[in-house]
Amino acid sequence: MDVNEYCPQKVVSAEKAVSKIRRGSRVFIGTGCGEPQHIIRTMVDDMSMQDIMIYQMLSSTLSEYVNNDIFLRRFSLKLFFISRAMRKAAFEGKIDYIPTYLSQIPTLFYSQRIGLDVALIQVSPPDKFGYCSLGVSVDITRAGMENAKLVIAQINPRMPKTWGDSFVHIDEIDYVVLHEEDIVTSASLPKENEVTRRIGMYVSQIIEDDATLQVGFGHLPNAILPYLHKKKDLGIHTQVITDGLLPLLAEKAITNKKKTLIPGRVVASLCMGSKKLYEFVHNNPMFYFRSSDYVNDPTVIARNDNLISISSALEIDLTGQVCSDSMGNLFYSGIGDQVDFLRGAAMSNGGFSIVALPSTAQNGTVSRIVPSLSEGAGVATTRADVDIVITEYGIAELQGKSIYQRAMELTQIAHPKFREELVETAKAKHYIFSDQLPPAQEDLIFLEGYKSTMELKNGKSVLFRPLFPSDEFAYRNFYYSLQEKTIYYRFFYKMKVFSHEVLQKQYASVDYKKNMSLIGLVHRKRHQEIIAIGSYAEAEDNRAEVAFVVREDYQGMGIASYILEQLEVIARENDYTGFVATTLRENAPMIHVFKRRYPNAKIMSSSSDYVIVMDFDDPDKPETRFREPEL
Repeated sequence: MDVNEYCPQKVVSAEKAVSKIRRGSRVFIGTGCGEPQHIIRTMVDDMSMQDIMIYQMLSSTLSEYVNNDIFLRRFSLKLFFISRAMRKAAFEGKIDYIPTYLSQIPTLFYSQRIGLDVALIQVSPPDKFGYCSLGVSVDITRAGMENAKLVIAQINPRMPKTWGDSFVHIDEIDYVVLHEEDIVTSASLPKENEVTRRIGMYVSQIIEDDATLQVGFGHLPNAILPYLHKKKDLGIHTQVITDGLLPLLAEKAITNKKKTLIPGRVVASLCMGSKKLYEFVHNNPMFYFRSSDYVNDPTVIARNDNLISISSALEIDLTGQVCSDSMGNLFYSGIGDQVDFLRGAAMSNGGFSIVALPSTAQNGTVSRIVPSLSEGAGVATTRADVDIVITEYGIAELQGKSIYQRAMELTQIAHPKFREELVETAKAKHYIFSDQLPPAQEDLIFLEGYKSTMELKNGKSVLFRPLFPSDEFAYRNFYYSLQEKTIYYRFFYKMKVFSHEVLQKQYASVDYKKNMSLIGLVHRKRHQEIIAIGSYAEAEDNRAEVAFVVREDYQGMGIASYILEQLEVIARENDYTGFVATTLRENAPMIHVFKRRYPNAKIMSSSSDYVIVMDFDDPDKPETRFREPEL
């Protein structure tokens, strides 16, 4: 459609269009990369514009003017999210921030809680039926446009045409400015570093094939995406599309085939990235754009089975409270989509959420895991909403955990140099037991090499990994799930109580070089439970004393033999030459496990038990098979 022929009276210059904006108007501007730059600059250059209040979600062009005092006297900026370009101005109090959930911003417009006089938007040229596209910015732009008394649109041939609820008929627009220019691009993806590599590794461990992902605002969530390239049939339901998704789409890691809501399509509200990304989404039916009150609605999000939300944070306290929008009293970004997606993921069948963050800030001088949030810091996400937290030091599962468990899990994934201080502060706040020992002070990344998976004949798989201090409650539950006979075989007496004191003494602080405990975990829905444990501890003559126990319903499946094999691999790395074990005479299955792996083992008897001495270099021993960890 030629707008000059269809509606010539609407086609005006930018100068003429902005002259329709009256003094004191409340002006909405389209979001981020979809903002009409030419109209914005023309409005700012028009000195008759006075006392104008501007509402915008992500602002780019206006950042060029916020250090101009004359501009600040003429325009008042109210932003729902503080972009990187606007951060310094926010710190200096030059702009105003409106904290709210993205899903609720359209309602603020529709309800007239925030009244709008003018909407400045950017659209693609109309098709033959007169429909333009909001392109890369549907999010809150549609609501802003539909609730403004005057709509001024910049028609830009470079704005991608997107599918979904992005279409606006030319009849809905009051004035049209024809101006071609490059649309705003966002910063390129961050370069890989050791912190993002390790966080990405941990994230990849808990995201399974067929999951539907949400990737939040910020560099870190996007930096994690390359580590998901081996996944299959991932889906996307997210607020913002970025360049980080392109490689996964090209490699067919993202297919959207297994989505339960709008299968086959990426669902999103806006797009921010490079020209390459805009060319990819242009007229591509794979992408389905809807407004934020749909995409970010937790009840809509929950209609996606296995929805996994990935977002970031500035800091998190030992109880699980998350701050993502401010650094103390300084507003840094915004509440954005985090809470919407955390709650939607919690309601999703098989869904869960991840908050990922580096363990430190300011070149390693400040811990991001803190006893209490900084003074003035906002609680963007409550402790009840947080599920999984990941740093470069590991994974902390918080949902359903007590304050004690949370404090220990989070301390364990804090930077090693801050762990002791965190434990002492947690004691002072009565979050944890007064006798609690701190987690190891060393970097335990080497323990990742000790993870392995065993496939059982019944089709289930068991993940084996080292036991951590934060496993105290899971290990306690494992102990109490065992039958009395099994406990007697393991501990040689009928142990009735497996208290915190007992666990502290044995497992709270472990030297992973001299001692090792491997636990076997199986999934029970999303969460895991311990079904086996095997341990060795330093003994005499370069040997380690070994023992293990398997829950009754998993006995006879080869698990004990597997644990023994894996423990030998680790013990060899730590310069042990053999095992020694003490077992009851009547524990024939355990004796069989030892003899099968070490045919030449020496068995010495006493009145009630056997002492079995085993050499790793037993010539008749089956070949050791080391299994690489599955990442």
